[in-house]
Amino acid sequence: MTVRDEIAVPDADGSNALFDWLGRMRSEHPVWQEGDGPYHVFRYEDVQQVISDPKTFSNDSSRVMPHLKPLTEGNINSMDPPDHGKLRRLVNQAFTPKTVAGLEPRIAAVTNELLAAVDAERFDLVDVLTYPLPVIVISELLGVPASDRDLFRVWADRFIALGDQPIAPEDFVATFQAATREMDEYLLGHCRQRRTDPKDDLISRLATAEIDGERLTDDEVVKFTGILFLTGHLTTTLLIGNAMQCLDSHPDAYAELRADRSLIPSAIEEVLRFRSPFTTVSRVTVTDVEVGGQLIPADRMVTPWVISANHDEDQFPDAHRFDIRRTPNRHVAFGRGGHFCVGAPLARLEAEVALNALLDTFRELRVDHGRDVAYHARGMYGAKNLPMTARR
Repeated sequence: MTVRDEIAVPDADGSNALFDWLGRMRSEHPVWQEGDGPYHVFRYEDVQQVISDPKTFSNDSSRVMPHLKPLTEGNINSMDPPDHGKLRRLVNQAFTPKTVAGLEPRIAAVTNELLAAVDAERFDLVDVLTYPLPVIVISELLGVPASDRDLFRVWADRFIALGDQPIAPEDFVATFQAATREMDEYLLGHCRQRRTDPKDDLISRLATAEIDGERLTDDEVVKFTGILFLTGHLTTTLLIGNAMQCLDSHPDAYAELRADRSLIPSAIEEVLRFRSPFTTVSRVTVTDVEVGGQLIPADRMVTPWVISANHDEDQFPDAHRFDIRRTPNRHVAFGRGGHFCVGAPLARLEAEVALNALLDTFRELRVDHGRDVAYHARGMYGAKNLPMTARR
């Protein structure tokens, strides 16, 4: 039977508590219902089953929580086939391998400019690099001024704070809309401007494109650009920060990477596995379905733990070992199937450029363990700030 007893979910506070708990859950409670709420799924094969089958596991949470309809309607992350595929094809045009590869010179230039401005031996890596770099890149892709990045950080902080506070279900939509209202109005202004004066940017492509003879609504354009902005920069911010923490904790791997830069791509994949930027995703069962030997009824929320799947000992030998040469490395940090993260190639490229630039710029670069580090508690794995000591 599915385990329903009360089990406290630990915060992702940088300690081993979360990973120890996930290991116990994979071993003892691979499918666990949290009270009368969602079913949590922990093993690699089970997580892959849930995230790869949209016919059985819907992305639309409003199926069981109708009050969320104002947030899910027109939201690509909440769409199922065939609607999801139509919008995804539009977006894929802006993230082709050729297009992303063409961004490398600009990403390198921005990275070097940001690091050149660091004039101290102690600094916060989030402030000087891991936050501004992806914000500037995604802003230029969207076609909004990177000079507004202080506004973007305010809006991102409000969005992140939603996961750190208890919100009654009946208040969630109003609270979410209040937190994102200024950003939505800002993006709406750019959307309407592009309708009449299109430019060579992603907002223009979304605002003027047609799907089956119909254009996207303003709401659809705003929701999608908001998702790209928020998740597009958060993924890279967390990924680069997690990479530096992993390397700092594993000096042999750090030295090996300095000596052989060709290992950077595989090191990034191992960081994505070892410290996945996002810990969970959400799905809704469309029909009764068996997962991990447990029957989950239709119309129930399911929470696949991608970070747990990436530590599953049955999939990854020595799963608790950080191995920058690990191969194969079939992690699910970016998802699987139709909802595979559209920005994954860009996040990988930004992380690769950033790590190379950091190693080029600083002959010594370490986490400053004498200063406090705050972590995102739920949903994301990574530091909100990352104090460093460095020598050029």
